[in-house]
Amino acid sequence: MAEPLIQLSRVRREFPSGEGKLVVLSDLDLRIDRGEMVAIVGASGSGKSTLMNLLGCLDRPTSGSYRFGGREIADFGPDELAALRREHFGFIFQRYHLLSELTALANVEMPAIYAGRPAAQRRERAQALLQRLGMAERTTHRPGQLSGGQQQRVSIARALMNGADVILADEPTGALDKHSGGEVLRILDELHAEGRTVIIVTHDASIAARAQRVVELSDGRIVADRRNQTTATAGQASSATAPVSGGSGPPDHGRATLRAFAARLREAFGMALLGMLSHRLRTFLTMLGIIIGIASVVCVVALGQGSQRKVLANISSLGTNTLEIFPGKDFGDVRSGKITTLVLGDANEIAKQPYVAAVTPTVSTNSTVRFGAKEASAMINGVGEQYFEAKGTKLAQGRFFDAESRDDIAQDAVIDENTRKALFADLPGSPIGQVILAGQVPCRVIGVTRVQQGGFGSSQNPSIYLPYTTVQTRFLGDQSLRSITVRVRDDASIALAEQSTMRFLVQRHRSKDFFIVNTADIRETITSTTQTLAILIGAIAVISLIVGGIGVMNIMLVSVSERISEIGLRMAVGARRSDVLQQFLIEAVLVCLIGGLVGIGAALSFGVVFNALGSNFTLVYSTASIVAAFLCASLVGVVFGYLPARNASRLDPVIALSRD
Repeated sequence: MAEPLIQLSRVRREFPSGEGKLVVLSDLDLRIDRGEMVAIVGASGSGKSTLMNLLGCLDRPTSGSYRFGGREIADFGPDELAALRREHFGFIFQRYHLLSELTALANVEMPAIYAGRPAAQRRERAQALLQRLGMAERTTHRPGQLSGGQQQRVSIARALMNGADVILADEPTGALDKHSGGEVLRILDELHAEGRTVIIVTHDASIAARAQRVVELSDGRIVADRRNQTTATAGQASSATAPVSGGSGPPDHGRATLRAFAARLREAFGMALLGMLSHRLRTFLTMLGIIIGIASVVCVVALGQGSQRKVLANISSLGTNTLEIFPGKDFGDVRSGKITTLVLGDANEIAKQPYVAAVTPTVSTNSTVRFGAKEASAMINGVGEQYFEAKGTKLAQGRFFDAESRDDIAQDAVIDENTRKALFADLPGSPIGQVILAGQVPCRVIGVTRVQQGGFGSSQNPSIYLPYTTVQTRFLGDQSLRSITVRVRDDASIALAEQSTMRFLVQRHRSKDFFIVNTADIRETITSTTQTLAILIGAIAVISLIVGGIGVMNIMLVSVSERISEIGLRMAVGARRSDVLQQFLIEAVLVCLIGGLVGIGAALSFGVVFNALGSNFTLVYSTASIVAAFLCASLVGVVFGYLPARNASRLDPVIALSRD
């Protein structure tokens, strides 16, 4: 006797039921040979559908042996079972199980996609099958546009797509009218006549009468197994319908090629897009968390960098990249006024150092200044011509004095905005060229400085700047210096510059009778503060991104629960676990990537609006932050999409199909 195609030995299937177990199939033995047409009948609850699910490898027996073509099914892994369903079984479901987003042609093509057929070949075969089933004019229609009989024909074409040699039909006429049901039965007769094994699950005795053999179940046991004597012999297909074949035979079962993988990847990508477009509102709400998170990250980085640049510009205008050298041990040293070792020679020698951009000696005194009837108490600052460069001072009017003014002990004065307001507020013209009296010394105004941020030790008192030679000669009568201001080159380390200056002056003075104030500490403190605030706000933005990712995961979990029937169908027609995982993961990543792009666009738009409002600083967008945010969106999609995608891929096909 030839080896049977299907051999069940003492198969038992039971399910948990409360604290006990429900036995649906009990010690069942069944043999089905190749080319047979078998009807499985019985009352509702007798185990018919459970038996068909076992035969089609949608479910596994609790115990017993199921051999297909001589191979033990218990030894098959998930992907091997998927290959078996894909290459040997064709399912015709009572409720059709067509995907509503796909056309009739795309529904029929689905098994061939997972089988790795080239797109042109599978399309040609699907069209041929639909044409021979009388559906040539309906290939572009979606299931909602087809009648019940037409949907069942599409289901039959899908079952034949990969050249299945076993057709499993579960109540194939249960949802059809009499005429449509008759057409479906004639098609099944033709498939049997072509040599296929046809297994029909039905409770209708008239349908069972068309089969060669009837297996009757009752309470999970076979109570009868008989052959019909009046059944039409093979080849007696109705002349009303042409024989169903079309296209080539089964696909090559060899190793999957890169082209096959690419085809499955395109299918997963396309289905992910279809799923997103079919539920636009849900997709948008899922994206919203990512959009807000990405926009927040990019905007916070841009705000942080913009504000930091603005702060650093303000700090630079204070001349904080400078060293201030004072006589004495430290601030408050009562002996500092008696120390006269800080002299012009020190400033001239320091100016020769390679790390120096500008050096200016400074002396100062307080005096009353007058112009006409106006007078004010002002700080008289004796400085070098490089003082304004060292301090980053800018001109509002006129000019600064130069080395010639210093050498000539000129009485050229540069005043600040406070002095201009105090002495020249009522002057209709410019103060340039006017003569003021500083104590008993007349001075000509040659420049007015711009308003400058207050630096270290600054005040709101009027300030007048004269060459230090003028102040030493005409005001103080003393050649010692109050301080030396050193501006360090931008490409030099101010800390190293401080150490070098310290060593140099100790060597010159042979003692440490001075102290150095490194005003870069102010810069570092403020910069550190702005960076800390940026990190703080950035952390908040990252938290919002994580919250958005959790939202993606929740929505994807909901999506999995809504699409369980689709997942079961895909597995029934041969989708591997990796195919299902791939599709849902692609959908999650697409949601996050699109959300990331929209978020970046929103952040850039915010920058345009922000700058249009006339803020005193602009957002500084970082390409690195934008790329990082985009990569972060991808990572969120992978991380938070993996769990629901993994759950979807691990669903049992029979359970998924039953939850329609």
